[in-house]
Amino acid sequence: MKRVYLGEFEEIVLLLVASLKGEAYGVNITHEIMEQTEREVRLNQVHASLQRLEEKGMITSRMSEPVAERGGRRKRLFKITAYGKQTLNDIKTVRTHLWSLLPSSI
Repeated sequence: MKRVYLGEFEEIVLLLVASLKGEAYGVNITHEIMEQTEREVRLNQVHASLQRLEEKGMITSRMSEPVAERGGRRKRLFKITAYGKQTLNDIKTVRTHLWSLLPSSI
């Protein structure tokens, strides 16, 4: 299978979808990115990344039941796929190898 490359932001979004264990949705991913990376991010950026990741087959989505605190609106919940997990493992392997190449003085 051809290796897929992700940009840094897509990688962060995919990592957070995996860490939120099927309870990931746009708003909580956005808040987690800001909290974990101390980086400003807009909800539309997260939604665009989620759409690309779903098109690539790395995540799937489903609609939740209506949520009272959201005025009865539903959330689109995202979950990582086996392909998404494999992609994250491949990225981790490459990064670990590259970090091991650095001299200890750095």
